[in-house]
Amino acid sequence: MILDFFAGSGTTAHAVMRLNRQDGGRRQCISVTNNEVAADEQAALRKADLRPGDPDWEKWGICDYITKPRIAAAITGKTPEGKDIEGDYKFTDEFPMAEGFEENAEFFTLTYESHVAVGANFAFKRIAPLLWMRAGSEGRRIDDLPEGGWAVADTYGLLVDLDRAGAFCDAVAAQGGLRVAYVVTDDDRRFQAVARALPDGVEPVRLYESYLSNFRFSMGR
Repeated sequence: MILDFFAGSGTTAHAVMRLNRQDGGRRQCISVTNNEVAADEQAALRKADLRPGDPDWEKWGICDYITKPRIAAAITGKTPEGKDIEGDYKFTDEFPMAEGFEENAEFFTLTYESHVAVGANFAFKRIAPLLWMRAGSEGRRIDDLPEGGWAVADTYGLLVDLDRAGAFCDAVAAQGGLRVAYVVTDDDRRFQAVARALPDGVEPVRLYESYLSNFRFSMGR
């Protein structure tokens, strides 16, 4: 797992794809970048009465204008306009850039979420990708709150209704191979009870607790 916390134009992610093809590897890359607009472009945009956050401002930022299109083009072998990329890769093995790579990528935008929405479980859809990444970025993702009170994916499970904890723990054990069990509760004793019932090797994580605690600390509460 390669973490590139100053991803810039996406060169590290591109190199990981290239190396995976070269030796049949299964490396993963997490690229993090802001969406900074170059100083000269900022001046021109401000003259046009645009400000950071405006769609016509953000579209010129390095992430939206360079990093995302480059990574997508590397995988598909096509330009943003849909044309085959010209040229060849010329390292250990040579092949046309238009062949692309057998890789996949997801793009996420990090935002600040109100502690009220998080505490009331209204922000789940926006934080769902982070739970999937925390569990290894593999397999199916749980994108919506489960109607039955719990759900199990390929590498993690989610328990929302603690009255269904027994069924959830049984499903986790039957599935096998899960890494993380997310439990939504503000009751530490009930969380510990679920944690004890989980199979060995499954990490219990009390969802939202750290986020809400950090909010209280930052507000001096």
